[in-house]
Amino acid sequence: MSIGWDQLKSFTVARVALGRVGGSLTTEQLLQFRKDHALARAAVWADLDIERMVTTLAALTSDVIVVSSQAKDRQAYIKRPDLGRKLDDASEKELKGRQGDFELSICIADGLSALAIENHAAPFLTCLLPLIKPFRLAPPTLIQQGRVAISDQIGQLLGTTLSLILIGERPGLSSPDSMGVYMTYHPQTGNTDEKRNCISNIRKEGLSYEFAAQKLAFLISESLRRKLSGVELKDTFDVNSMLPSKD
Repeated sequence: MSIGWDQLKSFTVARVALGRVGGSLTTEQLLQFRKDHALARAAVWADLDIERMVTTLAALTSDVIVVSSQAKDRQAYIKRPDLGRKLDDASEKELKGRQGDFELSICIADGLSALAIENHAAPFLTCLLPLIKPFRLAPPTLIQQGRVAISDQIGQLLGTTLSLILIGERPGLSSPDSMGVYMTYHPQTGNTDEKRNCISNIRKEGLSYEFAAQKLAFLISESLRRKLSGVELKDTFDVNSMLPSKD
């Protein structure tokens, strides 16, 4: 049985079955494209509301450490990705004083979409934290102008075995607020991307908070058990475990 474009459109927010007038898009679709493009650009340049996030996270944890990368503003962050991977001097000093016997650190960074963190970080953590109670958690770290690799330096300074970072992903035309989570065993400055595992597209229209939290909790347990992460840690999470029972 063949499926038409209009039927396929009901399964995705991707730009399919847009229609046309002659060789051009319809006026409605052209205006929608311009709107989505503007939303994506706005998401990239928006600053994270730190005070609001601290208040939101306070409902989940008693202590939040606020730190900054070496990128002092959004323009520097966009033009100099390397600065977003390193803590500034004051933040580095703060974290050195917080070192402890921790298994897991949770970092939260604006990345390329502060909107993603404002919309999804707290609901996702609400699902995740009960699943990782057995582990010794460092105080969560909220990062201004942060890139993924900054979680290595944070984990190293706090003395954690495993580092997580929740981060706003690069916006797309249909997803200006997609959040990703990266996990690295033995975080240390100089780690490269093959050391990381990633769960992407966490949002209401993508991967659900519950599914992503269950999958991440599984990967955390496996990483700590096997003492590795990244390409060496194969994702054997049983998707069927998340399906409703037929009984």
